[in-house]
Amino acid sequence: MTLSFSEKTQIQALDRTQPSLPMRPGRNRTLTHDYKRNGTIDLFAALDVATGEVHAATRKRHTGNDVLAFFKDIDRRTPRHLDVHVVLDNLSAHKSEPVREWLAQPAQRRWHLHFTPTSSSWANLVEGWFSVLTRKALKGRAFTSVAHLIEIIEQWTANWNADPKPLRWTKTAEQINTKIQRARTTLNRATQPATHH
Repeated sequence: MTLSFSEKTQIQALDRTQPSLPMRPGRNRTLTHDYKRNGTIDLFAALDVATGEVHAATRKRHTGNDVLAFFKDIDRRTPRHLDVHVVLDNLSAHKSEPVREWLAQPAQRRWHLHFTPTSSSWANLVEGWFSVLTRKALKGRAFTSVAHLIEIIEQWTANWNADPKPLRWTKTAEQINTKIQRARTTLNRATQPATHH
């Protein structure tokens, strides 16, 4: 089994100071520019690359112990005959002492962590799922509390998992590499000094 894992940290439960005006012909929904902060939550998610199903959990923090608790939950839910390959970024919590000690145990030999290169966490498919979640469930909404925010995230995740679809790259490796080369060229041009002293 291959999982794409990451955290979406500090999701804010923001509530608007006034309710939105109702939509009517010629006027879209309105949002006040100011808001009330009702707290934050971190979302842990592991996307099954083959099926598109997402295992998600909310936490108050994202320490090594929180990562370990999430991994242990996945371990309990995964049939023992399957190896677990996890694609994740280089966050220090992912390489923390509690995680390393747990992975060193003989019972965890089936776990294999594959770290994305530094500054390349965008290549991890779960980041695409976070983007869809943000656009379809979180953006432009008001949350009266962290509990309300968690409820919406859990409902949306359950709906996603009722009919999961694997996320697929729409660009070929050649197209991606061409775009990266263009970006490097532009960056190199932009960072060269204007004068040659």
